[in-house]
Amino acid sequence: MTITRERKTEVIGQFKLDANDTGSPEVQIAILTTRINGLTEHLRAHGKDFAGRRGLLQLVSRRRRLLDYLKEVGPQRYLDIIRRLNIRK
Repeated sequence: MTITRERKTEVIGQFKLDANDTGSPEVQIAILTTRINGLTEHLRAHGKDFAGRRGLLQLVSRRRRLLDYLKEVGPQRYLDIIRRLNIRK
């Protein structure tokens, strides 16, 4: 589902590239991954939440596009982020 402001700030702090970074692909991918993990747990408990499933698919698709972009512009950054977040590819 949604993540709290504190959790989002914590994730940004872990993945930011410099002091004012809140929008780099790494940060966006980390935030999306946090949201995806929360929504996955929700759907395990509520299997018939089809609107939630659609939202999950949209988040996964958005993360996939960001990962593809990062793979093109910085292959090493791509490998680092999938290793740090334990995303399989």
